[in-house]
Amino acid sequence: MARIAGVNIPTQKRVMIALRYIHGIGPQKAQEICDKVGIAQERRVNQLTDDEVVQIRETIDRDYLVEGDMRRDVAMNIKRLMDLGCYRGLRHRKGLPVRGQRTHTNARTRKGPAKPIASKKK
Repeated sequence: MARIAGVNIPTQKRVMIALRYIHGIGPQKAQEICDKVGIAQERRVNQLTDDEVVQIRETIDRDYLVEGDMRRDVAMNIKRLMDLGCYRGLRHRKGLPVRGQRTHTNARTRKGPAKPIASKKK
């Protein structure tokens, strides 16, 4: 089990796929990392030598913002919007969709489970 950027990446998967388990690394960045270190795409994590794992770890630490640092950055950006009181900040504060989606129907992920409206009693 290789540990990179505080994440245990799966050993049976290809390096390109396994790197995506790190928050902040997607397909494009995983490809860039493999190219920088010089690892073939079809190599698996359990086939990597310790030196290659160290090279990957150093490349990620040096060139990319991942895991805790990235989460903190995103949280600070959202907090900044909320403190400014701009439209997007207000939507975050109210727990509504931020990017223009409709809320009359749908938006249940953002709004939470539906709250039943009390019916009139006869």
